[in-house]
Amino acid sequence: MKIDLLISGSQVFNVYRKSFEKVNVAILGSKFFYVGDDITGLEPKETIDGTGKWLIPGLVDIHLHIESTMLTPKEFSKGIIKYGTTTAVTDPHEIANVFGLEGVEAMIGLPDGPADIFYGVPSSVPSTPFETTGGIFDVAEVRSLAKNPKVLCLGEVMNFHDLASEEETKTKKLIQVMHENNPRPIIEGHCPRLSGPDLQKFLYAGVDGDHTQQTIESLREKIGLGMFVELQEKSLTTELLQAIVDERMTEHCCLVTDDTMVDALYFDGHLSRIYRKAVALGLPIEEAIYLCTYTPARRMGLTDRGSIAPGRLADFVLVTDLATFEIDSVYKKGQVVQAETEDIQIARIFPAHFYESVNLGKLFEKDLEILSDRDKVECRVMQMNNQSTFTDMESVTLPVQEGKVSWEGHGVALVAVFDRYTGKNKAFGFARGACLKEGAVATTYAHDHHNLMVLGHSRKDMLLAANQVIEIQGGMVAVANEKRIAEIPLPVAGILSDLPLAEVANQMKEFKKALEDLGWEHHNPIMSLGTLSLPVSPALKISDQGLIDVREGKIISLFV
Repeated sequence: MKIDLLISGSQVFNVYRKSFEKVNVAILGSKFFYVGDDITGLEPKETIDGTGKWLIPGLVDIHLHIESTMLTPKEFSKGIIKYGTTTAVTDPHEIANVFGLEGVEAMIGLPDGPADIFYGVPSSVPSTPFETTGGIFDVAEVRSLAKNPKVLCLGEVMNFHDLASEEETKTKKLIQVMHENNPRPIIEGHCPRLSGPDLQKFLYAGVDGDHTQQTIESLREKIGLGMFVELQEKSLTTELLQAIVDERMTEHCCLVTDDTMVDALYFDGHLSRIYRKAVALGLPIEEAIYLCTYTPARRMGLTDRGSIAPGRLADFVLVTDLATFEIDSVYKKGQVVQAETEDIQIARIFPAHFYESVNLGKLFEKDLEILSDRDKVECRVMQMNNQSTFTDMESVTLPVQEGKVSWEGHGVALVAVFDRYTGKNKAFGFARGACLKEGAVATTYAHDHHNLMVLGHSRKDMLLAANQVIEIQGGMVAVANEKRIAEIPLPVAGILSDLPLAEVANQMKEFKKALEDLGWEHHNPIMSLGTLSLPVSPALKISDQGLIDVREGKIISLFV
């Protein structure tokens, strides 16, 4: 029997027994043909000596957002596969918020690159009624995408109030549409701090997955109620991982990346980085591999991958050190993935109007004025911390001079959000704590609506930053002492770069340093900034429509 490739001498991971076995692996075409000791009769075109190496399935990441990396799908694919991720499932709700169905179809229609990219249908566009977006996903949009072979699930359902309502709400209708094509559709959820009867309402509605930050208690509760839990980096602790093993919960969870910054992807790895952390915190290597391969593939119904067995896709990684995940080579569909090569950008790959999406004119000082007829005002403040993207709701008393709230020099940063789609709305808030201590930063990378958000301690710095973002049609700009100190242009829908991975990664590295130099205190300052406008993330956030009390699910006044 002629085969294409034979790998001998390696320790092969058997996901079904969670053990390594020294066996031969034969590949024919794009699939594994044989796994075992007896290779009598096999005539390989090529033989590889795997002695001293471990052979494991290609990693499968089932919860991420390509837009968070600010890359095109092809550049993202090139970035992840060199670290062993051969399959990814992305929820493109960021570009959906800007361009609706057209945006998602544009993403799906682009070349994947070397790794397989599958999609979830955005379910929360907008995520709440309290934000203005460029696109809306409703029944027609979901139905249009549900039958696409690249679509595997309904993306993360965020709106608890929609699901808990006794009315026939939009979110409930979207879940019903998914049932039209699949009697047991995969419905992903976003339910941080949801527990008790509220959690069970989520499950009753059909949402049976969650990727948000977990405690041991939330993990036990969710898995005990039949929910599949996707563990991102911020959930990983020694105690939680030990509980997963001791209480035999590994069948009901996996490891995921969620939002990965482009510099972390380029310099540190992808799902491999989460794997390394889990192993370093005490998760047995066999369990870590299992949670990066078999359980995520099974969750998404990808039964053709996630294991090394006859008939499965020959997606695999040869590793020289399991603890550090040192990679010798990556194979996709039986072919070795060549070393990364830099592409020369020769043309814009998205429709022309995707590059002209920030519909705002130049801003002036009057656009940053907060008016009041009082002598002083007590204002709500987003108190930021350096451990999470959640905020606390606090307050500050500020003087009013000539009918305008005086905030400069009073220990708070002004946050302003401008509707970039219609130009009709703007809103103000204040922030303090683990954020800027001086200067200003402006961005259209503001989850999930991606309106123009600017934060700063000086009106002049804020205007310079905001107007530069408008000029370059989206991106991130940092300013100090009326000078631009860092910039990441994001001309595609105001959220993506069309530059190569390495270039965007280095831009991000410089931008993070600029924020840190201005006093930002967070392990991920970009997400700390970007989620200030995320109206489903507790406790006080802001959109173009105003300050949002996330727990109460309503717009509230800036003034107490």
